[in-house]
Amino acid sequence: MELILSLAIGIMAGSGIYLILRPRTFQVIIGLSLLAYAVNLFIFAMGRLRLGAPPVIAPTLGSNPALYTDPLPQALVLTAIVIGFATTALFLVVLLAARGLSGTDHVDGHEPEEE
Repeated sequence: MELILSLAIGIMAGSGIYLILRPRTFQVIIGLSLLAYAVNLFIFAMGRLRLGAPPVIAPTLGSNPALYTDPLPQALVLTAIVIGFATTALFLVVLLAARGLSGTDHVDGHEPEEE
């Protein structure tokens, strides 16, 4: 399972970086989203997730930390998702305004030459 999760994180991060380097605005936005999803999965993977374990200390279970799940990675990823949505929306508005001013959706403002 760890190998599959590691491969998924690596493929998403690599694809995101590749798309960020592309000249089209839509590809840049998708690349940023993929990179954010890869980072969120990485934070989840580092958080030692456990199924069915409570995130807060219960008096009946005692104080053994192995019986509990760490709520910090979950809170960090939830905050990152909200910030990611807001950043994506702001990025879309700015890039659509730039496209309206320049008439193209390329980052450098010039159409690529036909090959």
